[in-house]
Amino acid sequence: MTAHNLPGPDQSKASTRNTAQITGQVSDQITGQITGQITGLYETHLPVANLARSRAFYQDILGLPLAHELPQRRVAFYWVGSPETAMLGLWETGSAPLGMRLHFAFRMGEADIHALCDQLIQRGIQPLGLIGEDITEPTVIGWMPALSVYCKDPDGHSIEFIAKLPQAPDPEFPHGPYSNWCQRSVPLAK
Repeated sequence: MTAHNLPGPDQSKASTRNTAQITGQVSDQITGQITGQITGLYETHLPVANLARSRAFYQDILGLPLAHELPQRRVAFYWVGSPETAMLGLWETGSAPLGMRLHFAFRMGEADIHALCDQLIQRGIQPLGLIGEDITEPTVIGWMPALSVYCKDPDGHSIEFIAKLPQAPDPEFPHGPYSNWCQRSVPLAK
């Protein structure tokens, strides 16, 4: 049984049986996944401890344009890329004793990723690699392959900046500095 067939806390056993029967009938008729229709991520939302501090990071340092703000709800929305292409929502959580740290990635051009470490350092932000190590140049994830730089936002969320590379994937290169990626020996295509 898959997670989407599991009963919710308010479902009765009869309701669960009916849902399973309907789901089973539909599953017999329709096969495959719908991922071919998904073209990208439109929005993501982050809990933040201090909206003003997070606005300074995302708006003033990263340069995301403000799309909309709801001061009475302590929420700010930012466009990512062109307006109405993708959006980031920041929700101030208050002083709850529990926190949550999340991860997401911004897509950027390869040249922009190469310049990013210096730009982050100039703004007092430590660029990080895939496993959280301090870096001074982008890292490469070989199986994709992709050029990548991480950093932390003021709430400790893991922010990744990523650009796909035009080279063929190299699963033998798990991840490492871009300079090591360029120096590796690549077998010639036959």
